[in-house]
Amino acid sequence: MRRFRLIYKPYWNYIIADVVALVLSVVVVLWLFPLSTEIPFQKYSDFALVFSAVWLLASYLCRRYLPVKYMKMGRDVRQLALSALVTFGAMYGYMWLLAKENFSIWVLLTIWLVVLVISLVYLVIKHAYRYALNEEDQPLEAPARSEQPVLKQPKLYGEGEKRELRESMLEFVTPAVLEFLEKHITLYSSNTFTLRSTELYNIQKLRSYRYDTLVNFMPLNQIRGVNKLFGTVNDKLPDHGIWVCCYEPQSVTKRNILNRYPKVISWMYYIAFFLYKRVLPKLFMTSRFYFDITEGKDRVLSKAEVLGRLCYCGFAIVDERKIGDLNYVVARRKFRPKVIERRVYGMFVKLNRVGKNGKQFKFYKLRTMHPYSEFLQEYIYNRYSLQEGGKFNHDIRITTLGRMARKYWLDELPMIINFLKGDMKLVGVRPISQHYFSLYSKELQEKRIHHKPGLMPPFYADMPKTLDEIEASEMRYLTMCEQRGTLVTDFVYFWRIFYTIVFKRARSK
Repeated sequence: MRRFRLIYKPYWNYIIADVVALVLSVVVVLWLFPLSTEIPFQKYSDFALVFSAVWLLASYLCRRYLPVKYMKMGRDVRQLALSALVTFGAMYGYMWLLAKENFSIWVLLTIWLVVLVISLVYLVIKHAYRYALNEEDQPLEAPARSEQPVLKQPKLYGEGEKRELRESMLEFVTPAVLEFLEKHITLYSSNTFTLRSTELYNIQKLRSYRYDTLVNFMPLNQIRGVNKLFGTVNDKLPDHGIWVCCYEPQSVTKRNILNRYPKVISWMYYIAFFLYKRVLPKLFMTSRFYFDITEGKDRVLSKAEVLGRLCYCGFAIVDERKIGDLNYVVARRKFRPKVIERRVYGMFVKLNRVGKNGKQFKFYKLRTMHPYSEFLQEYIYNRYSLQEGGKFNHDIRITTLGRMARKYWLDELPMIINFLKGDMKLVGVRPISQHYFSLYSKELQEKRIHHKPGLMPPFYADMPKTLDEIEASEMRYLTMCEQRGTLVTDFVYFWRIFYTIVFKRARSK
C-alpha cells in the first residue's frame, strides 16, 4: 500500500524539466500569439504564475514526479494526461469565476497545449534514454581458468570420414575455402569442431578445452552479440587455440546494392541503407531499438570492425582472405580480457594518448575510423608498416567520410577540448598512442614526457616522410625548447607551421 500514498519525495529533475517547459511555453505564446493588448507579459504575469503553480501541484498529486525506478511509459502518459486535464479545468474555473473578462480562453488553451506537447516530447525522450540504458548484452566476465588446459590426443580421421566431412562442408562452402583452412588448421581431426549456426548455445554447450580449433561457417552478419560469441569461444579454447569465422564485408554489400538498380536509384537506396544499417546501430539512443527490430540479422560489418572485435576479445589475427563474397579469418587465442562488452560508438571518440610526465589522457577527435579500430594498431603496423609521413600504409581502419574529414582538418577540431582542459598546448609534439610511443628511441621518449603535446606539432613545420625523420623533427623542437625556452620555440614554430599549412597546402592524412 506504500506505493499509493499521496505524499512522496519527488524527483527534482522532473520538476525542473516542467518549470523549463512552463517558462518556455509562456514566453513563446505571449511573444508570438496575436493579442489585443500591447503589454502581454505584464498583463498575463499573474496568470502565468497561477497556471504554473496549478500545473506543478496537479502533476505532483497525479504522481508524475516519482523516481526513475517507478516509471512506466503507459502509466506516465496517463498521469500526464490526467494532470493536464486537471490543470485546464482548474484554470478554466479560475478564469470564469474570478477574472473571466481579463484573460483570453485562447491564450489558456494555447499555453496548455504547448506545455502538454513539450512534456510529452520530454517523456518520450526520457523513456527512450532508459530503454537505451537497459542493455540486454551484459558484460561478459572472464571465468576462472586452469593454468594448463589438458587436451585429448587428437585423432586424425580416416579417408572415409574425411571424405564424408568434406562433402558435408562443400554443401555451403567452396573448395577454395577448404584449401585455405587446410593451410592453417588440422581440419580433419577429432580436436576440431565445425558448425554453421547463429545460436550461441551451440558454442556454450561445448566442454571447455575439449577442442583446440573451432570453426563457424555461418557469416557473422547473421549473428547478434558478436562480442559475446567471441568471448564464449575464447573461454572454450585452450591457450593458443584457433578460431575461424567468416563475414560479408561492407564493400561487398555496397557493391551488390549499387549494381542492383539504376545509378541514381541505387545511390539513394544505398544512402538510406547506410543510415539504417550503419548509423542507427552505432548511436546510443537507437542501438538497442535497432537490434530489437532486426534481431541482429543482415548486419553490415567492415573488415576493420571484425578484426578489431577479435583483437578486443583476446585474439591475434593469423591470416584472413576474401573468397567469393565472404572474408574468412583465422585467429589464435592470445589472452582473455577481464570483461568483454558491446561498445557504443558515436560521432566523437576519446583515445588514450601519452601526455606530460608519461601520464595517459583522453584525446578527443572526430570519428574517422570504423568501430573497434583502436584495437588494430599493432596488427596494422605489423602487416602494412608505415608510409611517408609516419602514417600507416593502406590503413583499412579509416572510413570514406573519415578521409574527407582528415583532408580538411575537421577531425582535429575536438582537440580544442584538450587545450581548454590543459592536457595540450597550442604548439607541441604530436599526441600519440602508447604503441606508437614505444617505437621512438629511449632518448626521445625521455624528452617527450617533459612537455605537453600540442595542437600544432613540429611535423607540419618540417613535413618528415619516415619515422626516423619524424623523430629527428621532434628532437630538434624539444632540444630548442631546452636551449631557448618553450615560449620562444613555440612562437617560432607557430609561424613555420602556419606558413607550411597556408602557403604549401599541407594537409592532415
